[in-house]
Amino acid sequence: MYDLYIANKNYSSWSLRPWLLMRELKVPFTERLLRFGDAPAWEWFRKLSPCGKVPCLKDGDTTVWESLAIAEYLAERHPAVWPADRAARAYARSAAAEMHAGFVELRNRCSMSCGVRIRLHETPAALTRDLARIEALWGEGLARFGGPFLAGKSFTAVDAFFAPVAFRVQTYGLALGSDAAAYVLRLLGLDSMRAWYADALKETFRDEPHEAEMAQVGRTIEDLRAR
Repeated sequence: MYDLYIANKNYSSWSLRPWLLMRELKVPFTERLLRFGDAPAWEWFRKLSPCGKVPCLKDGDTTVWESLAIAEYLAERHPAVWPADRAARAYARSAAAEMHAGFVELRNRCSMSCGVRIRLHETPAALTRDLARIEALWGEGLARFGGPFLAGKSFTAVDAFFAPVAFRVQTYGLALGSDAAAYVLRLLGLDSMRAWYADALKETFRDEPHEAEMAQVGRTIEDLRAR
């Protein structure tokens, strides 16, 4: 049985990726949640993960950190992590790697917070470029491989890597074209995404750095989180 170490579901986009992937592929694991801002928990986490960050997968004596590395590790034992088709697999790996390393403006300006709705003060050109690239990337996958997921009929790691974007679109009301918007709704409608979202809304902890970032970039128009 795997142990997957994650952080707060409201905020932790990196944790969402392997958690969602394993849930959607029905790979059994035990969830270990370590809350942001909890010093004792982070002391424990530094003993578990070389980088001291989430997510982290423990498989017996083996430790795997970074979401992309976790996906690749799981793929060695669970072939459905990546598409079976060679061309689709190449696209999926490339798109996931681009998401893992890129879209800096989207990350910085629209940090993940599942339970709030925010109206941005402005939409700078860099954010517009990130969203345009995401639309193009999604459009390519959906057109080439027939959907409903990015690399074909089945949910794979590339969809898990873009799942945090779906929450960001919902939180910040980001404008997308019809095909991309439909894909966002498809992700948000997954049972596993709905379960993550429900847990996120129940969290009462507030991470002040995240809250400050959101207040700086926009105005909160709705807060659905438990108090």
